[in-house]
Amino acid sequence: MFAVFQQTLAITAPVFSMLFLGVALKRLGWIDTAFINTASSLVFRGTMPTLLFLGIIKADLSMALRPALLLYFIGATLVCFLLAWAWAIWRIPQADRGIYTQGAFRGNNGIIGLALATSMYGDYGLSVGAVLGGVVILCYNTLSSIVLAIYSPETRSDPWTLCKSVLSNPLIIGVLLAIPFAYWQIPLPGWALISGEYFAQMTLPLALICIGGTLSLASLRASSGVALSSSLMKMLWLPLLATLGAWLYGFREADLAILFLYFASPTAAASFVMARAVNGNHELAAAIIVITTLMAVLTTNLGLLLLQWGGWI
Repeated sequence: MFAVFQQTLAITAPVFSMLFLGVALKRLGWIDTAFINTASSLVFRGTMPTLLFLGIIKADLSMALRPALLLYFIGATLVCFLLAWAWAIWRIPQADRGIYTQGAFRGNNGIIGLALATSMYGDYGLSVGAVLGGVVILCYNTLSSIVLAIYSPETRSDPWTLCKSVLSNPLIIGVLLAIPFAYWQIPLPGWALISGEYFAQMTLPLALICIGGTLSLASLRASSGVALSSSLMKMLWLPLLATLGAWLYGFREADLAILFLYFASPTAAASFVMARAVNGNHELAAAIIVITTLMAVLTTNLGLLLLQWGGWI
């Protein structure tokens, strides 16, 4: 278990280092609000869709296609999303409901979930996690687009507008464009793949630096109550419910552990980028990412310990 703790810390530590770098660069005056706005837009419209596209076309969809596992994940994600949204409607101010809901259900599976699954289960964890990642991307971005558009101060919430908001989301476009390339194994020129990887590799550093540059003690204090509530929902209540449901459904061993790791991942950096894109409370989104990433070091290891103690993984 100590090895898993070290692995979790090794994955989350670089995330925090980039966050703190963003804080330092903003304090030094090397980046400003204009840079953060431009960089966030670049990540949302360019580098992150490219990252998602490349991740899907490299996945072997036939190697680890587990229909039961994928269907359960989709159903559980929808239930978690609806529970978080219902709680937000009941307890959270209207302006922050979209950010709260997104932060409470959207996990950082592509970085933390997949890395831990691969570390624990090798090639099987990598193949199952990669295929599951494609479903994750489509589910998270579609549901996030809907709930953010509903509470966006600049977007109408009628069905046609919501549909356009989802279909015009660059992250979803990147996923949809990648599916035929992955399914039919359509090759791309080597130079295009290398150039795309160069471009996509900017995604996480830029997003995390922007999040760090947005953080301040004043903003953290202002959003601490809502951010902590969303973080507890993301890291404690929803993973507990979803993992219990997976156990009752009959998942055991590696499948149960991988599902837990995906449900228990901290909030994804993409939630901050999408919050800025709709002019939402991006400071709240940044606070949720920081808190959940910190909590992940404890909750992920505690959850795995309990699953091992019960003899289920």
